[in-house]
Amino acid sequence: MKLYPIWLISLAWLLVVGCRQIYEAPVPYTGPDIPGAGKFTTSIRQSMEGVYSVTDGSDRFGDQMVVKWTYLREGNDTTYYLSMFAGTDATYFSLAGQPQVDSLALAGYWRKLSNTETGLAEFAVQMKHNGQLQNYAGRLATGDTLVISGLYNDDKAKPTRRLTLTYNRPLNPEPFAILAHRSGGRTSDLLPSSENSVEIIKLASRLGATGIEIDVRYTKDGVPILYHDNNLNLRLIQKNGLNGPIEDYTYKQLTNLVRLINGEKIPTLEEALEAVVVNTPLSFVWLDTKYIGPMAPIQAIQRKYRERAAQLGRNVQIVIGIPSTEALASYEALADKTNTPILSELDTAITRTTLNSPIWAPRWTLGPQIDEVRAMQKEGRTVFVWTLDEPQFIREFINESRFDGILSNYSTLVAYHHYTKQ
Repeated sequence: MKLYPIWLISLAWLLVVGCRQIYEAPVPYTGPDIPGAGKFTTSIRQSMEGVYSVTDGSDRFGDQMVVKWTYLREGNDTTYYLSMFAGTDATYFSLAGQPQVDSLALAGYWRKLSNTETGLAEFAVQMKHNGQLQNYAGRLATGDTLVISGLYNDDKAKPTRRLTLTYNRPLNPEPFAILAHRSGGRTSDLLPSSENSVEIIKLASRLGATGIEIDVRYTKDGVPILYHDNNLNLRLIQKNGLNGPIEDYTYKQLTNLVRLINGEKIPTLEEALEAVVVNTPLSFVWLDTKYIGPMAPIQAIQRKYRERAAQLGRNVQIVIGIPSTEALASYEALADKTNTPILSELDTAITRTTLNSPIWAPRWTLGPQIDEVRAMQKEGRTVFVWTLDEPQFIREFINESRFDGILSNYSTLVAYHHYTKQ
């Protein structure tokens, strides 16, 4: 075998890396978050939520959008965000109120998750009265219609292209779980925060999610943390010279030496659940069992944060996923299974008899399974499907199947199809 000098190998590698196209979708800077709602009172926010028809801008974003508010709590401050979801290219807008402006003004950014398109946007909330646009002050007379009119543009360019949304109808009120994969979405989808980070958990509701799935592993010294892959790798972390199974490293080593792609540290399970319960409106957490080992430490943390949520007056379901026979064995080895909600990804027989799980979650590639889903629901069980990202099947599963929720990397698209369902 011919051996090449190190300098030649290094040069060839640099040429490969230098010629490789780098894909990015950076969120344009829109200034610091503004605590509070400004002029957007509770009644105004409630009146704005709905399905809107799109006129100016429909060629870029489709002919209708969902408009929905969410919030983020940090200490004594609550920041309200307006999200808008389109069915085209899994588009979402994330906007915050601008209280320094006299009218009801919003500013932020938009992003298409199916590609790298992104840009700035700004809007004013108005009403159409007797055919004329006027500033909206929170009251609509008979015949008045809400209009969200504004401008957008690509990348960091000043918004100059018109985008007009006109209120059409209320959101679909049917209960439905919109579950975001990997705590909010994949790192590979170029979101503003890395998957399985505290930061993506705080973003998840702005992406349409009502709940999240998080991947739990143990460190070498037994600390439950969030991380999806078996090994440290450049898909998920910044280059640092470390590699191999994450279980080979202590929590201190990971905290000091490892940063996720967007600079965040790998969080503990407790840090993640603290963010869910204290900072967000999320109401469901699916603990995906990626670890090998006892379930008792996870059970203890689950109980702790279910109690913490209850103390704060929050109704947050935290369930331990059972995706495999190994996880089943870990669950069966628990000394006390009371007060331990679970979710079964196993077949219906095991779900019913061995586990008696209140939640069944089959893989989406098994199809809509309408008869099985109905039978499970008749027994009082909830049925979710995972991990569904195909736009055509997201629409079909929401409109034609009987699932109680969908786990997806594109929670924005699930939210759009759920809330527009008639």
